[in-house]
Amino acid sequence: MDKSVENLATAVAPITDGATVMIGGFGSSGVPLGLIDALFEQGANGLTVISNNAGAAEVGIARLIKAGRVAKVICSYPRTPGSIWFEKRFEAGEIALEIVPQGTLAERIRAAGAGLGGFLTPTAYGTKLAEGKETRVIDGRGYVLEAPLPADFAIIRAECGDRWGNLRFHATARNFNPVMAMAAKNTIAEVRVLSEAALPPETVVTPGIFVQSVVEYGERP
Repeated sequence: MDKSVENLATAVAPITDGATVMIGGFGSSGVPLGLIDALFEQGANGLTVISNNAGAAEVGIARLIKAGRVAKVICSYPRTPGSIWFEKRFEAGEIALEIVPQGTLAERIRAAGAGLGGFLTPTAYGTKLAEGKETRVIDGRGYVLEAPLPADFAIIRAECGDRWGNLRFHATARNFNPVMAMAAKNTIAEVRVLSEAALPPETVVTPGIFVQSVVEYGERP
C-alpha cells in the first residue's frame, strides 16, 4: 500500500476542528515543522495539542497558539525559554493546560499505543497533580493510577521513510515520535528523505502499520 502523499497540505487535510493532535519533538529536535506550518495554513481550530512543551517564539506549536487555534495543551513543560505566546494566552484565560510529568507523559502515550488500561506510578503522589486520580499504597509506597493518553492524529518527524510508511529516526530526534505514532488513530509522518525502496527491516523503528500517510519535507543529501 502506497502511503506517500504529494505535499504537506494533502497530508494534514484530514485534521478537523476540535481534534486532539500529538506533535512530536523535544525542544527543537524532531519537530515536524513542515506539517505544523501546513496545519496553520489549513485552518483547523479548537485543537487539543499533546506535546512535550508548548513551543517557543513564533514557530511550530507557538505559531498555532499565537493564532488562537489551540484550546488546550497537554504537556510536561509549557514555559520553555521564549514561550511567550502560551504565557499570554494562558494568563488571558484563552487556553487550558494539563501538566503531566515527562516520564508519565511518555508512558501514558505508550500505554495508549499498547492498548493498556493504565499504570501505577509513584510520580506526583501526594501532590496537586494527583488530585482527582485514584491512588494506592503498595508495600508502604504511594502510587497514582494514570490513564492512557490517545489522540485523533499524530504529526511526527522522521529522518527517512518509505512509501509503505516505515520510518527511521536520527539520533535524539527520535524522542516522542515513535510512541506518538502508536497512540494516534491517524499518524502523519514528515520525513527528510522518502525512499522509493523499502527500508531494510533491521533499520525500521516505526513500522508502517502505525502510519497512515508519509510526506517528504527536506532536501536530499
